[in-house]
Amino acid sequence: MRHNASAEDKVSPDPQVAQSRSIPLTKRFSARNWRRSALDVLFFFSMLSCLVWVGCSSADPKPTTARAAAAAQGVPVGVATAVQRDMPVYLTGLGSVTAYNTVSLKSRVDGQIVQINFKEGQHVNQGELLIVIDPRPYQVALSQAQAQLFKDQASLRDAKLNYERFKGLLQDSGSMSQQQVDTQQATVDQLEGTVRTDQAQVENAKLNLVYTRITAPVSGRIGLRLVDIGNMVHAADTNPMLVLTQLQPIAVIFTLPEDSLPTVAQHMQHGTLQVEAYSRDDQTKLATGALLTIDNEIDPTTGTGKLKAIFDNKDNALWPNQFVNTRLLLETRKNSIVIPSAAILRGPQGTYVFAVKPDKTVEVRTVSVALTQNNAAVIGNGIATGDMVVIDGQDKLQAGSKVEPRAGSTGGNQGAQSSTTGTP
Repeated sequence: MRHNASAEDKVSPDPQVAQSRSIPLTKRFSARNWRRSALDVLFFFSMLSCLVWVGCSSADPKPTTARAAAAAQGVPVGVATAVQRDMPVYLTGLGSVTAYNTVSLKSRVDGQIVQINFKEGQHVNQGELLIVIDPRPYQVALSQAQAQLFKDQASLRDAKLNYERFKGLLQDSGSMSQQQVDTQQATVDQLEGTVRTDQAQVENAKLNLVYTRITAPVSGRIGLRLVDIGNMVHAADTNPMLVLTQLQPIAVIFTLPEDSLPTVAQHMQHGTLQVEAYSRDDQTKLATGALLTIDNEIDPTTGTGKLKAIFDNKDNALWPNQFVNTRLLLETRKNSIVIPSAAILRGPQGTYVFAVKPDKTVEVRTVSVALTQNNAAVIGNGIATGDMVVIDGQDKLQAGSKVEPRAGSTGGNQGAQSSTTGTP
């Protein structure tokens, strides 16, 4: 026991050390790691702040310079130049082609077809022989009528001779009574009537013989054949033997709003108005003709009036029942200031454009539009010849903006020029 006590006296540790030894090992390790992590995070943020400060202090100011250079270069926009030229004024409408004459040929006599002198789709001239119906029955009827006429003419001559004889006897010797003379005169008159009837029968037989030869009443194009050789035809048939349509000239019937009709009628008094026919897609001009007349009434369901135009149609570009777009040339405005309609903008103060000044900045100009035709606009005031206007990129501009002009997407002033040449 003494030995143990002396050993404890030699080792007499420090009270703090003894207290630390009394703390568990796991708790001492966790506290040490927490302090180390806190120091690492603080060091990381310190280094990051230094790097940011160094980067900002040594940054190149080129981006700011590039933005300033881009702003000084200007906004790319499409432009066009205002020109002075003659501007045609068109009224457009929808139309349908109709044959100038359409003839459904039917037989006027009964008989059998013995000859056909045409082909389907053939162009024939007026007076050409198309179909022959068997003429023999009508030749026989003509001979019979002529024979009856000859017989009755002989009876008439005999009655006239007797009348002259009776009248002479009455005057010379009185051996013939007045009643007999009057009766003979009546016989002469009756026979004259019979002869006239016979002459009419002869003419009727000749006419029926002519009807056996069917000719073209007008020049035109023959459609599909509806009969063949050997078919029997009758005057009472409802179906025609063929249909003949006159294509040269040809007509187009189109409509315009009723409000435009008084203006058209007024311009018709000064001369013939030109009408152009375009294809269904309104891209190809088919023919050019002249306005013939305006219908005498307005359609109350659509509020439009019908107009008729005539076309020579030498190249057969138009066909009956074809749908076309029509353009009626109402007038031509001389020396107009024309710009593309894409340049026209509308705001609270009315219509305006962006005009490019010599220093390549834009200004807002209020303009009055006298007429818009296709892609062109006629300016009443606000723009002069040679002024440059913006037609593309206006949404990026304001008054005083710097621009970089280039050819517009509409091709400058080509849209305005298209209405002169007649192409859309």
